[in-house]
Amino acid sequence: MVNALDRIRVGSAPDSWGVWFPDDPGQVPWERFLDEVAEAGYSWIELGPYGYLPTDPARLTDEVARRGLRVSAGTVFTGMHRGPSIWESTWAHVSQVAALTQAMGARHLVVIPSFWRDDKTAEILEPPELTGEQWAHLTKGMERLGHEVKETYGLDLVVHPHADTHIDTEDHVERFLDSTDGELVNLCLDTGHYAYCGGDSVELIEGYGERIGYLHLKQVDPAVLADVVKNEVPFGPAVQRGVMCEPPSGVPELEPILIAAQRLGVELFAIVEQDMYPCEPDRPLPIAVRTRKFLRSCGA
Repeated sequence: MVNALDRIRVGSAPDSWGVWFPDDPGQVPWERFLDEVAEAGYSWIELGPYGYLPTDPARLTDEVARRGLRVSAGTVFTGMHRGPSIWESTWAHVSQVAALTQAMGARHLVVIPSFWRDDKTAEILEPPELTGEQWAHLTKGMERLGHEVKETYGLDLVVHPHADTHIDTEDHVERFLDSTDGELVNLCLDTGHYAYCGGDSVELIEGYGERIGYLHLKQVDPAVLADVVKNEVPFGPAVQRGVMCEPPSGVPELEPILIAAQRLGVELFAIVEQDMYPCEPDRPLPIAVRTRKFLRSCGA
């Protein structure tokens, strides 16, 4: 008996098509991404890197609507731990993405903290641990951002724990949640990144259910991850080694996570993101089709 996960809205994202940048000749063209994500059976998408999809709301509305798609969220990167001095430059970027997100009828803005290690060169940009003052900047900055985004654009801010950022491990994620107001900011739980950093998604959903505002579905290959951890491989090269793998071949198991999320009793987006950069253009569609079929077998 398959559980009917009727509160889970499944989608996918440009990331699952190997898209990490607004403009990169190695990535699939945006038209092909939209065609294939619809062909694979998804009805929800994220915007991906700002500028990859058309940024004119009228044009983008037309492009997604005629493929039977809708937008669930936009995504921004921020470095709030650096303090109030970066507010203006941060807001300039955030408001651009938030305006398009709002215009597309979406309700969520996913915020990824800035990397402490360069995801291409492995250069250490900052210490991996924040000072107490930096933690205060991070939490207050995210709360301010959450307030402004909600007041100005009507969007809910969901912060995405991510490998090689300051919000990654179970300790860091719980500290962040314990230090912030759920009225202003909640979590985009990425099951792959959380596992990559040693966390248990089901435990987090059960312990902090009211703070889970959005899901990214992803799995890691345990064998590749063990080597990545042992050799301190940065995230970009780890992805090239295949650390993020096709479900259901990796960890964590997604069905128990989806069931735990369903039990929260709220409608939640669960957006598939299988990091594949760079990737061959013909690779994503068959994986996307199989992943959608697998999620249906789980009831989603």
